Amino acid sequence: MAGEPMQIGEVAARTELSLRSIRQYEDTGLVIPSASSPGGFPLYTEADVDRLMVIGRMKPLGFTLDETRDLLTAVDRLAADHPGTDGELPPDVRSAVVARVRRYERAAGERVAELRAELTRAEEFAGSLRARLAGRAETPVYS
Repeated sequence: MAGEPMQIGEVAARTELSLRSIRQYEDTGLVIPSASSPGGFPLYTEADVDRLMVIGRMKPLGFTLDETRDLLTAVDRLAADHPGTDGELPPDVRSAVVARVRRYERAAGERVAELRAELTRAEEFAGSLRARLAGRAETPVYS
């Protein structure tokens, strides 16, 4: 059931993160389980899973834990911004936070482009090896 708190094993399966990684993210304060079982074991909500998904998506793009923390802090601030209430961010603060999130969005896009180029080179290399194995020795492996 989606609304029920989850144990770490289910969270690991859903996020494709290892138990060790999830615990590391807890230890560094990137995610704090929202609930606990009667026995004191951490339980995670959908919001916790969403947060872990963001963390898990940033890591292969080469973002550091500090960068991840910075982005999560900015996203949390935007989520807590409630215009017309006491929770409203001042316009200059909101602009700065939005600019910070946009910088991460641009950096993520740049890193995705770099990974695509790397993948293309890897596919070309694998293709050259297949061609060589198929007996077309004239296909260069080193290009």
